[in-house]
Amino acid sequence: MNTLKIIVVGFLSGLAGAYSFYSYQQEKAVRQPKENQFQVTNYEPTEVYRPNLVKANESVTLAETVDFSEAAVKVTPSVVYINSISQSSQSYSPWDILFGGGGPQTQVSGGSGVIFSSDGYIVTNNHVIESAEKIQVLYNKKSYEAELVGTDPSTDLAVLKIKENNLPAITLGNSRNLQVGEWVVAVGNPFTLSSTVTVGIVSAKGRKINIVDDRFPIESFIQTDAAINAGNSGGALVNKKR
Repeated sequence: MNTLKIIVVGFLSGLAGAYSFYSYQQEKAVRQPKENQFQVTNYEPTEVYRPNLVKANESVTLAETVDFSEAAVKVTPSVVYINSISQSSQSYSPWDILFGGGGPQTQVSGGSGVIFSSDGYIVTNNHVIESAEKIQVLYNKKSYEAELVGTDPSTDLAVLKIKENNLPAITLGNSRNLQVGEWVVAVGNPFTLSSTVTVGIVSAKGRKINIVDDRFPIESFIQTDAAINAGNSGGALVNKKR
């Protein structure tokens, strides 16, 4: 009996001692500041930042690469406006029979053309003049009656002739030397405006999009993102070197 009491008392004393030690460790842990709770990261750059400095002559060169004024000045005098005049078929309404009127109607459409010889030869698109009975060329505030020299529907080209000399003929280029990604300038003379100039790059060469309406069309277009608006058909597409 005494032995059992001794064992029970010893067991309880051991529990009390363990609990006291555990409480002491917990209190010590609360009082002791936690180490490495926050780790400070060094954000100091490993390399010194040095901004790119552009020299004066380099900035001028960069500005020149995006300036198309020289090409525009050279090309715009060589671009003309073309009036294509035709008569529509006769049409009568009941009102025409009662009050008179009716008959053929004059239709006028416009486009652009490019002077390619100083003695008055002009090239344009065939679709600009294909239905024309009379062709007028407006240039330098003058109106000329143009002669249709020839057409080639398969390539959508037409040649006109006006009676004038000492005209500013455009310098012809070679599309083989044109590079994809190169800057180009589209120049037109729509609606008797002095000129319109838009800029883009060559997106592709030798495009065939089945737009030429002919039995044996020949298409090898230069694709560009320069804006080509109504009335600009037949105008010039040049690079910066003209």
